[in-house]
Amino acid sequence: MLTALSIRNIVLIEALDLEFGPGLSVLTGETGAGKSILLDSLGLALGARADNGLVRSGEAQASVTATFDAPAAGHRAIAVLAANAIDIEPGEPLIIRRSLKADGGSRAFINDQPCSAALLRELGGSLVEIHGQHDDRGLLNPRGHRALLDAYGRCHASGVGAAHAAWRAAAAALAEARATVETAARDRDYLAHVVEELAQFGPEPGEEAVLAEERATMQKGARLTDDLTAVTQCLTGSDGGLAQLRQAARRLDRIASEYEPLAQALEALDRAVVEAGEAEDRLAEAADALSFDPARLDRIETRLFDLRGLARKHQVQADDLATLRDDMAARLAAIEGGEEHIAALDAEVAVKAATYRRAAQALSAERQSAAGKLDAAVAGELAPLKLDAARFRTAVVPLDEAQWGPQGMDRVEFEISTNPGAPFAPLVKIASGGELSRFILALKVALAEQGGADSLIFDEIDRGVGGAVASAIGERLARLARTNQILVVTHSPQVAARGAGHMLIAKASDGTVARTGVHALSESERREEIARMLSGAEITAEARAQAERLLEA
Repeated sequence: MLTALSIRNIVLIEALDLEFGPGLSVLTGETGAGKSILLDSLGLALGARADNGLVRSGEAQASVTATFDAPAAGHRAIAVLAANAIDIEPGEPLIIRRSLKADGGSRAFINDQPCSAALLRELGGSLVEIHGQHDDRGLLNPRGHRALLDAYGRCHASGVGAAHAAWRAAAAALAEARATVETAARDRDYLAHVVEELAQFGPEPGEEAVLAEERATMQKGARLTDDLTAVTQCLTGSDGGLAQLRQAARRLDRIASEYEPLAQALEALDRAVVEAGEAEDRLAEAADALSFDPARLDRIETRLFDLRGLARKHQVQADDLATLRDDMAARLAAIEGGEEHIAALDAEVAVKAATYRRAAQALSAERQSAAGKLDAAVAGELAPLKLDAARFRTAVVPLDEAQWGPQGMDRVEFEISTNPGAPFAPLVKIASGGELSRFILALKVALAEQGGADSLIFDEIDRGVGGAVASAIGERLARLARTNQILVVTHSPQVAARGAGHMLIAKASDGTVARTGVHALSESERREEIARMLSGAEITAEARAQAERLLEA
């Protein structure tokens, strides 16, 4: 709900701060007092085109600030803000500010966070609807008519959305399967050749590393074999170093007791024999580890060469050849079993499509029934509003299958015929001004609480009518005000008397500068203003008495 409007330097308005409450608020005043300036100012805050002609003469900048109650959970404004990364605290009022420079250019803010005019228009459409010569076409936009009808008739669209999602998912799976089979079928011979080739070769993950390590070990053994043999020969055999050390130790042992230094030499010689023995053992182990079979080395090198050649051929890593074989085998198998799989998917699509069609047809029937009820409800509102020559209908038109969607298979649009015999046309084609506003009022009353913005503004909805018609307009505005905040600019005392709040718009001049001001009326002031609206410049006792009767009614 709009709670406050602050205007600075807009045309005739120098500084103006207004507060609004719930229910029906009326704005009255003489023609030319500046009522349209208020709506232009609010429109600027809600994203209307920034016309620098609105800046008050002699001022460098103008600004408008509109304050709204915190949007309730689930309100469309919350989704709009979230989609545009505008953060507001829960329970925090929504403050929209727009500034306009005299030399062109404007800036916009939502709770002090900069935003675009396009975002203001989107957000404003969820908060306020302005009907009349300043109509923002909220209710006139056919894109929202289907949702309004569904809400009015309590039509069950959610099941249609789920059925549509299931149908489209099955159709996507079928299309993917067909594409896979078609691609595989084109490559049948190639796939068969590759699968056979890789199956015969039998690559295994990690095989390249194992072969490369084994080959490196064998190649190292080939290089060291001669040296190992020579070293071993130096140590072993009857004439080898180890045998000589042992023979020397035996001889020294016989004489070591006769001279102390010889005993020490024997100990050293014994240690040398032990160390030489260990060296002989290590040499034997190394010879075993580095021994190789030239035929085995040749087989390993051939396998490794072929493995890497296949990897280069198929542009994969050697370790991925096994996966490639499995993938291609699966693609080849898909060709063989593809038609059967596609047939099953095709049948599933047909079942899901039939389910969707049944749900959508049931929804269409609900919409047709709701459309008839809405047409009758709107028709009942037209005659009291002096629109008895007009006819209204809710067109529920079947869409082409290509346009079916989660909301069903219908296009919904509100249409009217304003004169007898005239064809029906979209609601947006109706004549502008008071007639349009009255028609929107009739539709709003018929729709009652179904959708729309929280705040509705009607600009001179009573233009060109009076008496009983004006009373009917006032009565319907009061009914709407039970669930919505209603602001109405009016010249009708019958409408003004219905307001819960009354503001007088007046223009004053000191001879050089004209200024527009707005004054919230007390009960006595309100009675005088309604009497003025009834009698004109000279307020008579009869006019005051009539004003009293209107207020009491």
